Amino acid sequence: MTAVEEARPVASGGLRVAFAAARVRLGLVLTLFMLSGLGWWWTLDQMRGMDSGPWTALGTFGWFLGVWVVMMAAMMFPSVAPTVALYARMTRSRWPLAPAAFTAGYLLTWTATGVVAFAIADAAGRLAGDRLAWDHAGRPIAGLTLVVAAVYELTPLKNVCLGKCRSPLGFLLGSWREGWQGGLRMGAKNGAWCVGCCWALMAALFALGVMSITWMAVVAGLIAVEKTVPWRRTATFGTALVLLALGVLLLAAPQAVPGLTEPTGAPMPMMSGGS
Repeated sequence: MTAVEEARPVASGGLRVAFAAARVRLGLVLTLFMLSGLGWWWTLDQMRGMDSGPWTALGTFGWFLGVWVVMMAAMMFPSVAPTVALYARMTRSRWPLAPAAFTAGYLLTWTATGVVAFAIADAAGRLAGDRLAWDHAGRPIAGLTLVVAAVYELTPLKNVCLGKCRSPLGFLLGSWREGWQGGLRMGAKNGAWCVGCCWALMAALFALGVMSITWMAVVAGLIAVEKTVPWRRTATFGTALVLLALGVLLLAAPQAVPGLTEPTGAPMPMMSGGS
């Protein structure tokens, strides 16, 4: 038997393994997109009729946290799917649960972010009360939140965090941990970089209406564009311009903001932990 004939079975077996691994990664990505789709469907059902505009009421802690987790899965899973797929390829068959642990760690970080957001909102409401009504300080705060979010888009910290999100190989190699527990820690760390990249956009979502599917979709679209298009600086500058324009309109002419539900003169209900 010649060397070429001996090599054919080996090459064939290698191709089968490669195709099998590719199918696994494709299945993983499709699963994340399916979970994202289910999250959008569930969120749409839960939020129907709840959009009261900027600083929409968050409800009870347990209800808000449940909605927040599903929201983050819906908004973030598509953009993190390539990182999870690459991680699955690097772990291969050594730790079958590692990709799931990575995803869980990522979502855990965003869950902790939701807890912090609720605590800040609740504390602000208890301390400020009626002073945060929409026709008092509510509208200026919402507009300034959007302007601050626009400025953050152009900062070095934003650039560093976005770079980590856009370069999954560098992140994985630089923070590698063994086993499924390592996957959990790496996912949580990746989620922390993602929070650093996207916290201002999430603040903008609160300022526009956190229970608004329309604004949720807009923010999710901005996040996806920033993380996937090849022109990184163009994407961040474009996002900054969008946020700045919305902030100026919210300050000067909120009725001109498309899709915005203007609150009543009541205190900013976001700052309440009630039902």
